[in-house]
Amino acid sequence: MARLDTQSKLGILADAAKYDASCASSGAKGRDSRSGTGMGSTTGTGICHAYAPDGRCISLLKILLTNSCIFDCHYCINRKSSNVRRARFTPQEVVDLTLNFYKRNYIEGLFLSSGIIKSSNYTMEQLVEVARCLREDHDFRGYIHLKTIPDADPELIEAAGRHADRVSINVELPTRAGLEQLAPEKDEDRIHGAMGEMKTHILDAKDARRRYRHAPRYAAGGQSTQMIVGADGASDGAIVTRARGLYDNFGLRRVYYSAFSPIPDPSAVLPLKRPPLMREHRLYQSDWLMRFYGFSPQEVISATDEQGMLPLDIDPKLAWALKFRESFPVDVNRASKEQLLRVPGLGTKAVGRILASRRHRRLRLEDIARLTVSVKKVRPFITCEGWSPTLLTDRADLKALLLPPAAQLDLFGTPVPKAA
Repeated sequence: MARLDTQSKLGILADAAKYDASCASSGAKGRDSRSGTGMGSTTGTGICHAYAPDGRCISLLKILLTNSCIFDCHYCINRKSSNVRRARFTPQEVVDLTLNFYKRNYIEGLFLSSGIIKSSNYTMEQLVEVARCLREDHDFRGYIHLKTIPDADPELIEAAGRHADRVSINVELPTRAGLEQLAPEKDEDRIHGAMGEMKTHILDAKDARRRYRHAPRYAAGGQSTQMIVGADGASDGAIVTRARGLYDNFGLRRVYYSAFSPIPDPSAVLPLKRPPLMREHRLYQSDWLMRFYGFSPQEVISATDEQGMLPLDIDPKLAWALKFRESFPVDVNRASKEQLLRVPGLGTKAVGRILASRRHRRLRLEDIARLTVSVKKVRPFITCEGWSPTLLTDRADLKALLLPPAAQLDLFGTPVPKAA
């Protein structure tokens, strides 16, 4: 087999990394090199892109160390039995790529994951060596996200957090049964154990920072995880429940959802087609409801259908409001923040503006229209000065009234609004 050059390896391993969605950098420590020492910088928020092999200039170099793997997970394109073309970087090659791309202003940081080669410990050593070399040998101050391997020695997992801004350990599938069926070489208890140890290290480091000003930071961006949606039979209700448990038990910064994508030469146990991308979007919206809008998992699940699936045509918040109309309408001039956050069409910023504005005068519907993106969805669920929805809230066809207008595709797939 011909030896691959660095450019060929980059094309293979950047493309292989596209299935990993958990590469945001929010929460990372702000660093820069304006003092004249070090190299690179990170703003701490907003870095959430990747470097693509087609040459597009993006802000995060997102690659695998290797796409070879000793595991044979049914859903993974890089599984042992897959016939994809294999490639492997050395740690020094990844370091050189990161520095060279930074000097060309292509990137602000690195997202590094890997298939498992030889053993979990060997692979983890390679990943940690990349981060160590960047930080210690080159004083690199940009963002680093390492995907860790739960089977690796705890000391290696701990070392990853010392050099990386964020670490992540994928739970892979929403249920234990799904993991046993599609990834039999992975163990849920070991994954949870590694996440628990990482949580302990992060909390210890935060405590040390409170006690000692110069105590080193440790994975300042926290830890995250990713679940594959649609590869097994898990319902949206089961996924929402699992996500809430991960947030509560391990203090995760984010749970990412990745819609299953059919792969070449798939296993017979996998579905033949991918789930709708809208399902992934609805799960992110339900995640937002739990994290920022005060919804419990049970309330989100109450908006699902008999099969435990969230509706695809409307967002989970509107689905919940339509099922529990007795909670509406709410008076925007008197309702609490918690009540306002449950009104469809009102986001956290809009609620903040309403609370600030009503201190000075009673709000009318035209005021709400100025404070929100669209008042159409809000109107049936609120009362305000000069406005009451009367019977609008209880109309049987309310859902149809709130749906976006139907659009017809033209010959080239561009939506064309229907004539009135």
